[in-house]
Amino acid sequence: MRARRPAAVGRRGGTSGRRVLKAEAAVIGGLAVALLLWELPSLRREARIWRMAGGFRAGHRYP
Repeated sequence: MRARRPAAVGRRGGTSGRRVLKAEAAVIGGLAVALLLWELPSLRREARIWRMAGGFRAGHRYP
C-alpha cells in the first residue's frame, strides 16, 4: 500500500518549481533593466561619437 502524504504537501504547500523559476526570471530581468539604465548615458555617448565619425558611411576609413 502507498503511504498517504500529509495534507500540507499538496499543491499549496511549500514552494513550487514554477514559482521559483518566475522569481528567478523576475530578479534577472530586473538586473538586466538596471544594467541597461546604468549604461544608457555611455551608450548614448558612444552612439554620438560613432555618428560624428561617419556611421555606416565611414566604411573602411576607421579600423
